[in-house]
Amino acid sequence: MSIRCTVESAFFIAWSFLEQSGELGPPDASANFLLDAIEAQLRTGERRPLMLANRAIDAYRRDVARSRGQAASEARRG
Repeated sequence: MSIRCTVESAFFIAWSFLEQSGELGPPDASANFLLDAIEAQLRTGERRPLMLANRAIDAYRRDVARSRGQAASEARRG
């Protein structure tokens, strides 16, 4: 499987999962985040599309949780 096909497959898996679960945020930002997460893993040698997708989903969820935590903290401060 070519790198392009691997990226497309991993992205489609992650996107579809987040969309179906209702967790997908703004399309442009979400797409960029997922692609960046997949690309970072490719640089480490990972080539399994399902693993790439699962780790991108986990990273996306952590980022969303971190962002919500910061927003809540700022709201409390005033």
